[in-house]
Amino acid sequence: MTDKMLKFVEIGQQTPPKREVDKRKGDFSEIYDEFINKKAREQSSRCSQCGVPFCQVHCPLSNNIPDWLKLTAEGRLKEAYELSQSTNNMPEVCGRICPQDRLCEGNCVIEQSGHGTVTIGSVEKYITDNAWEQGWVKPIKVKYEKDQSVGIIGAGPAGLAAAEQLRKDGYKVTVYDRYDRAGGLLIYGIPNFKLEKHVVERRTKLLKEGGIKFIQNFEVGKDANLDQLRKKHDAILIATGVYKPREINLSGNDLENIFPAMEFLTASNKKGLGDKVELFDKGTLNAEGKDVVVIGGGDTAMDCVRTSIRQKAKSVKCLYRRDKENMPGSAREVANAEEEGVEFVWLSSPKEFKGTNKVENLIVDQIRLGEPDDSGRRKPEIKEGSEFQIKSDMVIKALGFDPENLPILFDAQELQVTKWGTIKTDFDTMETNLKGVFAAGDIVRGASLVVWAIKDGRDAASSIKTHLEKSEAKKSKVA
Repeated sequence: MTDKMLKFVEIGQQTPPKREVDKRKGDFSEIYDEFINKKAREQSSRCSQCGVPFCQVHCPLSNNIPDWLKLTAEGRLKEAYELSQSTNNMPEVCGRICPQDRLCEGNCVIEQSGHGTVTIGSVEKYITDNAWEQGWVKPIKVKYEKDQSVGIIGAGPAGLAAAEQLRKDGYKVTVYDRYDRAGGLLIYGIPNFKLEKHVVERRTKLLKEGGIKFIQNFEVGKDANLDQLRKKHDAILIATGVYKPREINLSGNDLENIFPAMEFLTASNKKGLGDKVELFDKGTLNAEGKDVVVIGGGDTAMDCVRTSIRQKAKSVKCLYRRDKENMPGSAREVANAEEEGVEFVWLSSPKEFKGTNKVENLIVDQIRLGEPDDSGRRKPEIKEGSEFQIKSDMVIKALGFDPENLPILFDAQELQVTKWGTIKTDFDTMETNLKGVFAAGDIVRGASLVVWAIKDGRDAASSIKTHLEKSEAKKSKVA
């Protein structure tokens, strides 16, 4: 018997249960148990089926959330999956790592009315994982193979989404990536307790089975420059993401045991994948037994503190220059970190690293929030004479990411970039100043969310298709 909708007045909000704190701290498995079918249908039935669905409006991909919630409530899970994947190339990933509290769930109408949001992310994860288990997720089958080819630089979410869309249209697609596995940040940047790696690997395996070619350990500018790739393909998409860590120039910055976040997270993820990681095995990039301080307040900082806990750090502190209410990271992630034993030192800013050869202590200034700045956020101001000391023998800097210098890296000096170093593109077409070269994802918009990268990848694929169709039409006229 199917569940009727509008049950939010009778049924309370419920998320899948979290594993016990002591158990989840001891491994890198995902912290949420799965919804059972009955609960997924029950929670889906709470949806109010709004005339104007704000959950959909605030989803970068405009996922048709009310409809696939209704289908789930009715037990029509295959149709729910088909609808979910029609707008999202990785619903099983977004269901796990999207900050739903800031996007769809945070704008749910019944949440605003005080009834508690529909747990959209958990249902999205459930219906997609169920689809994989049932064998409903199939490789791409191309009906009409086209002669034109597209080269995609970067195997992160933007590149993978674009590759899938273009392959569905029959184009030959080759993805070039400098790492040994496809997935980009999904593989090496996000810890297993948020996104287990088999979830990413089965998706990339599916794309390979659909005829997309992957060339790993390939560095543009070294193995081939951008111009050489342009001659090889009819169109190019640059979807490298941004990986250059932002720095803070403080006294003592050159001491040992001070690391950028991605170096620390990559070592941990590689170890989890079974790779030999010399610096981890030697203890350098391993937090075990150490007093760890993470500087930053975003989701990457939360990944670092929670990874440190699982590596059995002696203590883990997170320094952030604003208060909890102004934290840029997901509120859920902050709550999870607090549950697991992370100590947050709010309104604090590092002043100096102290130590002989390795970092031993961190000198920290206390902060007060002053008048709002141009962005509308209250500006952090240092309290004079307020400095204090924190013991630390490992510091991780999670201050965000900037673009690498791609014109130099790709040996393509003519490629135009913005004053921030991101690639300059046409707002409507996503084409760069180089004909037939497009760009998408973080390398255009700056460090952002995975869901935005997927959206950009899909949009870029549409523009590339239009470009290739015009090129083919011109050839036909000449012939």
